[in-house]
Amino acid sequence: MHQAVLRHFAATGIAPEPDELEAAAASAGRTAGQVLEELFREDFLTLDEHGRIRAAYPFSAVPTRHRVRITGGIEAWSMCAIDALGIPPMLGQDAVITSLDPVTEEAVTVTATSGLTVWEPADAVVFVGQRPGGGPAATTCCDALNFFTSNATAHAWAKAHPTIPGRIVGQQDAEKLATQTFGPLLAP
Repeated sequence: MHQAVLRHFAATGIAPEPDELEAAAASAGRTAGQVLEELFREDFLTLDEHGRIRAAYPFSAVPTRHRVRITGGIEAWSMCAIDALGIPPMLGQDAVITSLDPVTEEAVTVTATSGLTVWEPADAVVFVGQRPGGGPAATTCCDALNFFTSNATAHAWAKAHPTIPGRIVGQQDAEKLATQTFGPLLAP
């Protein structure tokens, strides 16, 4: 059912409603609500107060600073920079990622074509951090994994957020982390 949720996001750009997942859950002898609750407990997704999907990493059902345009015109939000970078390898499709540097509000664009990426600006980086204390990724990590136009703006953000430990990573390391995390999710 987790793969059904991700495929729905990829095909439509939005989260499926729980009733759209009943057939997938029934094949395991369960209800969609039961499976969604289990996926929530295991931190594969987040739910709102009505049991609807709010996020299924790497996708977000609500707007974020990270927008991904998938081949074919589907546009989706991602939870963070690493999630956005993970969508093309997870789907095996080309995509254009557009995000905003949280310091300057300037655009960072990553174009993924046939497994190769082009970053604009060319010296853009990613800050990879995590709030201490544990909990779901949506609350501990997602707002601490951002694109920055340069090392300088990433350092400025880190200095302004001293309670969020992390590190600045280059483009290749960010892409590798994203591919390792999300690449296998839709494998048979």
